[in-house]
Amino acid sequence: MKRWPFLTAAVLATTMLLGACGGSQTSTEGETGGDTEEPAVSTGESFVLQAGHSLPEDHPYELGLQEMAKNIEERTNGQVVIETFPNSQIGAERELTEALTLGTVDLVVTSTAPVSNFVPELEVLDLPFLFNDRDAAVAVLEGEIGQEIFASFEQYGIVPLSWGENGFRHVTNGLRPITEPADLKGLSIRTQENPVHRAAFEALGAQPSPMAWTEALTALQQKVVDAQENPAIVADQFNLFEANQKYMTLTGHVYSAALFLLSQETYDKLPEDLRAIVVEEGQKAGEFQRNLIIEMEQESLQNLKEQGMEIIEDVDVDPFREGIVSVYENFSNQDLLQRILDAQ
Repeated sequence: MKRWPFLTAAVLATTMLLGACGGSQTSTEGETGGDTEEPAVSTGESFVLQAGHSLPEDHPYELGLQEMAKNIEERTNGQVVIETFPNSQIGAERELTEALTLGTVDLVVTSTAPVSNFVPELEVLDLPFLFNDRDAAVAVLEGEIGQEIFASFEQYGIVPLSWGENGFRHVTNGLRPITEPADLKGLSIRTQENPVHRAAFEALGAQPSPMAWTEALTALQQKVVDAQENPAIVADQFNLFEANQKYMTLTGHVYSAALFLLSQETYDKLPEDLRAIVVEEGQKAGEFQRNLIIEMEQESLQNLKEQGMEIIEDVDVDPFREGIVSVYENFSNQDLLQRILDAQ
């Protein structure tokens, strides 16, 4: 397999989209040069690329993919068509990431937490209270540090395209308002399948239960777990007010960075001219999607209030920060952590 060059953040922020459940579908109207490692300029072949994610069809993940798909289809005169599969139709986030490494899924939009099981360099982004605010997070991820993290993907068979986001994560539960770490003691909480998140909530006295989101909704509805943590837009779009979640505390404990990712095998199959268009459009995908999140976040909070969820807005996060100091101290990549903190 030809290894892709680490272009630049701009170029990397885009190369996505090719065949999913069973890989890319290609139809050829002419000879394309045989088994060369580097695909020649296209001579009429077309590609149907399938893209998956775990969130609803009206979530910015999906809207960002659709915008990208539209632009790519127009610019390639229909030679590259992207089919999107929201709501975990072709797998939950961890499953989709594994499929990327195997080349059985082409394109994925996902939060970073499940991907860190495959790309350990991402773990730092799941430390609570890592970023001062959204602007600081975007500046770090779109800068030198973000480029270096992208470069680490090469060895895992995944091509990172761009940084998106899913907003800041907050805690919801069905038992009591949470205003201080003591309120978390003994609370069973669904977390993502990520050791950093698990360690953080254990340090705060909660009882984390890591599981895929496809399992989490049932667990909440059946009161297998008391709580969960997610951005407001997820709580809104999945109607968590109907899943025994009465309270939302705006802890904003994690900036939920997202990733537009492409399978290395899929990247290698695209002819150079079509690949360039996919890359250029991919550069725009993350920023477009982030802006949608910003627009929709406040609408989601208002809707949750109207549906009867109590929103605890005035939260002193300093005690929560202090409660997870041990997680910072035990984090393996202290150099990268310090560079991110110093960059803000």
